[in-house]
Amino acid sequence: MKPMNDSHLAILRRHMVEVVAIHADLAGDEIGRAVLDERVLEAMRQVPRHLFVPTQLAPFAYQDMPLPIGFDKTISQPFIVALMTDLLSPQPHESVLEVGTGLGYQTALLARLAGHVWSMEVVEEFASHAEELLRSLDYTNVTIRVGDGSRGWSEHAPFDKIVVSSAAEEAPPALLDQLRPGGRLVMPIGPEEMQWLCVFDKDESGRAASHDIMAVRFSRLETVV
Repeated sequence: MKPMNDSHLAILRRHMVEVVAIHADLAGDEIGRAVLDERVLEAMRQVPRHLFVPTQLAPFAYQDMPLPIGFDKTISQPFIVALMTDLLSPQPHESVLEVGTGLGYQTALLARLAGHVWSMEVVEEFASHAEELLRSLDYTNVTIRVGDGSRGWSEHAPFDKIVVSSAAEEAPPALLDQLRPGGRLVMPIGPEEMQWLCVFDKDESGRAASHDIMAVRFSRLETVV
């Protein structure tokens, strides 16, 4: 069988987004709406997810499922990526902190939607790979750093939005501190056996209130002592 070309991959990418839209409709009661932001869906139509997975898994990149990327980590299911990005609602003028770069797929989506993305990754190999790949794809509004994402990136705080792609028992205090009043943090919260995708909204007085969206399963947020 001959390899897939760009036209084939574009068709699969559009199909992936259609499946994500169906999943959102089916989960409408849980997530509070049946339709995700068209800006998010259009970004997913444009970003070549097959480049952000190990080469041998590229044929499966557009299936609505997580895929292993090494170091006991995965690239999240497209629907979950879409939902988290939709909930975050990054805007063109905003500064976003991403905790957990991985190989850079959600970073690329955020870069299409936000003003600047500051992305932290604890696995050095992931960070260097993502940085090189995003640079090759001309994403110039992304800065990646190796480090403990639970501590945030104080030099560039406050952030308008923060997204964390791994779970913790509670939102790290440093991240809430570095969230701008009026800002939003999206991350999974809870022990391994029962996690919820949560949204934290910080009011103008600096207090953060959270609400649960839906049950999820993520790897644990790694911290450095």
